[in-house]
Amino acid sequence: MTAVTSIAGRIAFGAYKSHWPAECSTAEAHAVELVKTKGRIQTVRGRRTVTWGSGGSVERGGPRRDGLRLAARRAEIGREALRRKARAVPALRYLVDRWRSWRHPLPRLGDYRPASCLVVSKTELCRTRVRAIDAHNHLGRWLTPDSGWMAPDVALALETMDHCNIGSIVNLDGRWGDELEENLDRYDRAHPGRFATFCHVNWRETNSPGFGSRLAHSLETSVAAGACGLKIWKDLGLDVRDDRRQLLLPDDARLDPLWETASRLRVPVLIHTGDPIAFFHPVDERNERLEQLRRSPRAARADLGPFWLQRLHDALEALVARHPGVNWIAAHVACQGEHLARVSRLLATYPNLHVDTGACMNELGRQPRAARHFFERHADRILFGSDMFAARAAEYQLWARFLETEDEYFSYAVADPLHGRWQIYGLGLSDDVLAQVYADNARRLIPGVKA
Repeated sequence: MTAVTSIAGRIAFGAYKSHWPAECSTAEAHAVELVKTKGRIQTVRGRRTVTWGSGGSVERGGPRRDGLRLAARRAEIGREALRRKARAVPALRYLVDRWRSWRHPLPRLGDYRPASCLVVSKTELCRTRVRAIDAHNHLGRWLTPDSGWMAPDVALALETMDHCNIGSIVNLDGRWGDELEENLDRYDRAHPGRFATFCHVNWRETNSPGFGSRLAHSLETSVAAGACGLKIWKDLGLDVRDDRRQLLLPDDARLDPLWETASRLRVPVLIHTGDPIAFFHPVDERNERLEQLRRSPRAARADLGPFWLQRLHDALEALVARHPGVNWIAAHVACQGEHLARVSRLLATYPNLHVDTGACMNELGRQPRAARHFFERHADRILFGSDMFAARAAEYQLWARFLETEDEYFSYAVADPLHGRWQIYGLGLSDDVLAQVYADNARRLIPGVKA
């Protein structure tokens, strides 16, 4: 600190000294100070005079002309030096701030994890109050970077399920063909009733005309092998293209054979349409999911914009309306957790539509009164789903705390809260609502699960 002060002091002194006349002696400097503080220069009848505090004046042409002119000049130089010295003060402050930031560096905003000072109750729950069915989870290997299983140890997964009171898990990673067979062997056939695997269809079929019938045949083959339902991922509407290289929307009539087959086979269709609305907004300082999008830039859809997301939501509604014989499960609260009133309207209008809660604790928990009303009004249409990628006790316990308690202001994530910088509040749902959400609805819609 002393070194910084010394540097800033030399800056200020140098600014003063550099404007002081070289021929000025100590006595002359004192005279300049007297002139600066005691007198002033003014013009009288076109002639410059020096007026002193006592009222006397000396004309410019008098015998003291040279001395007074020199004194006035030096007084002006002194005032300029003081102004420069004042301007040197911010430089001192800047150096002090730099020194402090060097000694005590602040964390980056991306590393900011504030610890709340709010004193609130915390309910510790080890298991769900009702034996539950997790209707949205991933146990396969198509989403892992190393093509390994999401649940490398099935016995450990079952132990976690029993510890947390989870009766069954719906595995949404079945895919088709040999991959489906391996998922069924590993989970459904090895542990009947504890796992129910959904299949996919191969969207590469859409590269050539007539893909609707081929996709329908694939679904029929997968269900015959043991698939309990069909999972439609968000790439339909965002990435999948038809034979004309146009984005293929869920309500495209060419896909009707697929949906009609699902209705005939009486298997549910869990469909993920779109993404959070923030993904379709510009990735700037106003985006509430900025940190998430900076870590996963490929998730950003600002090039499509909010208009396209609305088009996807309209396509989902049109699809549900056109195929009333299909039991639709709209994943992630229909990807409209930010607008529960709109989801509530859809559920009230279409009795064949359901939603799951997968990865939506953050959206539901920041609007606890609206969310609780939503659950109570549509208790028979909401399925509990974690979307946690395998089974982890800490996350099941967090879900139980959120749904069952009225705890306030806690994190929606066990580790890093990437899906928005906010806290959530518990819903405190009743036993009757919990029974339907946790298990009854999934048991009614999905074959092969038990609770």
